[in-house]
Order: sequence, then structure tokens, then C-alpha cells
Amino acid sequence: MGSPEDDRHRVVMVCDAGPDVGIGHVMRCLALGEELVARGVRVVMVADLDRVPWAAEQVRRRGIEIAPPGPDDVCGVLARLEPSSVVVDSYLLPASVYADLRDRWPLLALTDGDPRGRVADLYLDQNLGAETSAWTLPEGSRHLGGLAYAQQRRDIVRQRPGAPKVAADEHRPLRVLAFFGGTDAFGVSPRVVRLVAGTGIAVELTVIAATSELAEEIAEIAPAPGQAVHVIGPTDTLAELVADADVVLSAAGTSAWELFCLGAAVGFVCVADNQHEAYVRMDRDGLAVGIATLAELDGDTEGAVERMRRLLGDVRLRERLRAACWATVDGRGPARVADALLALDRDPV
Repeated sequence: MGSPEDDRHRVVMVCDAGPDVGIGHVMRCLALGEELVARGVRVVMVADLDRVPWAAEQVRRRGIEIAPPGPDDVCGVLARLEPSSVVVDSYLLPASVYADLRDRWPLLALTDGDPRGRVADLYLDQNLGAETSAWTLPEGSRHLGGLAYAQQRRDIVRQRPGAPKVAADEHRPLRVLAFFGGTDAFGVSPRVVRLVAGTGIAVELTVIAATSELAEEIAEIAPAPGQAVHVIGPTDTLAELVADADVVLSAAGTSAWELFCLGAAVGFVCVADNQHEAYVRMDRDGLAVGIATLAELDGDTEGAVERMRRLLGDVRLRERLRAACWATVDGRGPARVADALLALDRDPV
């Protein structure tokens, strides 16, 4: 875990958040934040969490303070918080803000691919294959890339099995879990329930509905004979549900690496352009099944139903997926990034 840090360490995290942008940025910063808190570091998250109270509760529960963005510019907000270092996970902040922040504090920037002119002292790209990226970075900057640095919350790591699940461990009927982020901004969950129904395979499907409207839409979908559908709201027991499931259906975003850490057999839906590269590569490399993109869900879903049927109907495929994922993400990414950030804090570039 590491020894407690001295009082001068105060890390401020700036994250995009809200019903329109989701909470993926918050959740991956949460993993790093709780690692820092465990080391005695004060952590403050600057994020608009008023409209996503479930996420706000997750942040506070881990001993992380929340500061609203407020009317001032980001530098003004941070100046009042007096950080010793700053973490930014945003698609919305312009490159000029990163430059201003780096002029004042040691800066860690989370990216998904090319930083696109955003300057930082330390970059974290936790995506599949990012260790081989060759982006042009500012002089003196360091790049942490690949799944060795993937951020998993401690409640995820606690559920990591000692070995991947095999066929004999599966339930009858198959237990399937579907969730698409804390907001499911694109309304994917009902469409995926329809895909499962279209396979005709007997399953016990649990769906985490982000809103009451989505829950009502799912409740109106007729399951196939032998299928049971249970709808629940956002939950603190997601890791336990994943560990108990035989198949997980999810968006190909931030949660992918947590699912890999848990050794899940996963079918992904690509819900954003920045997920597409990983979505294609995971399917190609035998780490998951790519079920559909949003465009495919909006069009002819015959191919998506067939890919879903293959995942739900092939026990050996599921065994291979679990073994490959479990070996890919070990759960120690937050500790590795915390080490690098605190070293930067002590000896800024």
C-alpha cells in the first residue's frame, strides 16, 4: 500500500462529468484517487456531480472531497485549492488550459490516444496497445501506456478470482449481466435486451438501468421462452454482480479493463468514436466479442443477434475469453500510476 505521505501532498483531479458526458472520467480517476487516499494524500475532485448523485456518493465514500467547477476558470478554482499536483481527465478542456495548468503545477493528463497538443508532465493512456504509442510529447514528459496502468477500483480488485472461471463453474441457465455506464446516455440497454431476446437462448438476464425511463422501456420487452429479465438501478455491488455472471454485456469504454481484471467473458457495444479502435482490437485479439456499434444497433441487427448468439451459445469461447482477459490486467495499475505521480510531485519537471 505504501507509507503515508507528508501533509504537503494535495492532489486535485479535474474530471468531465454529467448526464450528457457520462461518468467514465470520474470512475477511472476514482481508482487512482482511492490509492492516493490510502497513502495519506488529500484528494479533491473538481467535477459537476450535482446531477449524478450516485457518482458523487462513490467519490465521497472513498474519502475524496468534491469541489464544484464554479463560475471561475479552472486555474482560478485550483488556485484556491492549493494543489501540489493536478490530474486532468477531460475531453472538453481546450489545450490552452493544459498549458496554463502545467505552468503552475505538476500535471498528469489522462488521454485516449494522441494528446492532440495537450501538454503535461505525465501522460496516462490506459488503453489496449497504448504502450507502443509514439506520440510526440513535450520535452521531459513521461508516458504511461497500456493495460499495466489500467485503473481498477479496489472493490473490483477484491473480487478478482484466483483463476479464470471454467465451464464447470457456469450457472444453468446462463447468468448474463448488462450495464452501460452510470448514465447510459445513448439508451443502449433496451436495445441489447432485444438482441438477447432475439437469440432465443435461455438465460437469466440482469440489466442495470441508469434511469427509470430506461427501466420502463426494458420492462415492456418480451423475453424469449426460457429467458428471465431482472431490472435493477445503479448499484454499489457491480463488482460482485460481474464476478457472479457467466457473461457480461457492456460498453467498450472505461469499464472494459475492470471487466478484464475480473476475468469476465464480455460482449461489447461500441457507443463512441473514441472506443472504436479498442472495440475492434479486443474482438480481433480474442479478448472479447464485438456485438455491435451504435450504427449497427440503429440499423439491421441481424448480424448483432448472431454475434450475441455465438457468445451465449459457445462455452469454449467463453472459457478462452476469460483466460485471456484475466491474464491481461492484474489490478495493480493504480499503484503504478500513484508511484509516478507522487515522484513527480516531489521532484517536478
